Amino acid sequence: MSGGGLLVAGTTSDAGKSVVTAGICRWLVRQGVKVAPFKAQNMSLNSFVTREGAEIGRAQAMQAQACRVEPTALMNPVLLKPGGDRTSQVVLMGRPVGEMSARGYHGGRQERLLGTVLDCLEQLRNEYDAVICEGAGSPAEINLRRTDIVNMGVARGARLPVLVVGDIDRGGVFASFFGTVALLSPEDQELVAGFLVNKFRGDVSLLEPGLEMLHGLTGRRAYGVLPYRHGLGIDEEDGLRVSLRGAVRESEVAAPAGEEVLRVAVCAVPLMSNFTDVDALAAEPGVVVRFVDRPDELADADLVVVPGTRGTVKALRWLRERGLADALVRRAREGRPLLGICGGFQLLGEHIEDDVESRAGHVEGLGVLPVRVRFAREKTLARPVGEALGELVEGYEIHHGVADVLGGDAFLDGCRVGGTWGTHWHGALESDGFRRAFLRAVAERAGRRFVPAPDTSFAALREEQLDRLGDLIEQHADTDALWRLIESGAPQGLPFIPPGAPA
Repeated sequence: MSGGGLLVAGTTSDAGKSVVTAGICRWLVRQGVKVAPFKAQNMSLNSFVTREGAEIGRAQAMQAQACRVEPTALMNPVLLKPGGDRTSQVVLMGRPVGEMSARGYHGGRQERLLGTVLDCLEQLRNEYDAVICEGAGSPAEINLRRTDIVNMGVARGARLPVLVVGDIDRGGVFASFFGTVALLSPEDQELVAGFLVNKFRGDVSLLEPGLEMLHGLTGRRAYGVLPYRHGLGIDEEDGLRVSLRGAVRESEVAAPAGEEVLRVAVCAVPLMSNFTDVDALAAEPGVVVRFVDRPDELADADLVVVPGTRGTVKALRWLRERGLADALVRRAREGRPLLGICGGFQLLGEHIEDDVESRAGHVEGLGVLPVRVRFAREKTLARPVGEALGELVEGYEIHHGVADVLGGDAFLDGCRVGGTWGTHWHGALESDGFRRAFLRAVAERAGRRFVPAPDTSFAALREEQLDRLGDLIEQHADTDALWRLIESGAPQGLPFIPPGAPA
């Protein structure tokens, strides 16, 4: 017998679907329910590598952590990694299968993946008591409904009840709820059980008359009103823009353990990927992290990080156009701390041969590390474990570039020259002992009287964050009604709201 299920949809992108999904997962697992997350299709530059070497969205990996289970490719069978405004790399069951334009994908390929998606969901439902699914964008994107495999397409295919989340902080939440339902076909509307208000500020009693009117208009109830809370985001999906909503980046910087703070500047390169790498730095008391895009913003930084990117050559061109490239080279020559991660590591090398990602051929790098990079068609997906600075380090690798390290001191899979470090490893800074050792080395070279706190546990902070999400659901949602939805499906006899989907 298949386990229960629920699809968390949203009135818009960024309404809070990922957070609500993670919160429901953590609430359920604390009730003793064996639960798994699922997102049929994810568009994200923030990804993660599972233990079997599959690439999935990082948000789904965090939701798996909320469920206290190991993430697998079944939880995110389709991942789209944008390479520009019109093309994306398609990752199917954790493996890249090619580049595709949006027109080509929505023109037929996506629709053919519905069977794969539903098979993955069914496998999870056979293994778990409940599967909490996350939609994408809005279920009322009428131009894409025919080929939809992530919102009402998967809800209809698996007969899942749908909970629609709306961000009231943006305004217009009642119109968004009503309009979302009213633009769906009668068959889709049958599965939309009700609404969840997210990011509410103020007195809930003032909102209740509107929720009652909405119930009268749609026949669908509100399952809860979640208050606005700072720092409750999970790892961002959208790497196409700089977002500072992540939990540790939004929280106040704690007082340093030593005499001085440490200032970290992160270059906001185009197509930035896995910028969550710096969350572990921002979690340290006394470390101030900011994203920058001008050379003058590097002047007072004790450490500059060039993060991962889906477009190494494009990022290199952007750095040169903005004058950041010259500033980084000067910094390296002066021995001031500089860290390149993945694509950021690659562009710090001598040159790049790229006939895969940008197809630009031979491109000169910044030349501050003795490294030459060649892009391979096969993507490296790995979960390496090693040692650096006398500490154990775990990370994950997601890259087409193959680095030939020609000198310098060994540093993970890359190298160090003076105050410049480079590695392909994402997530290395989440290893507490290594992070503290690295920050001590940075502080010494930067001449700062900064001392890492001896007891900061990044894993514990993540768990605390996920528990706060579970608390939010437990305290502000109708959990009995939610469980009935998960176990029994959408209520029968929900009214049709005209006009419905256009022909």
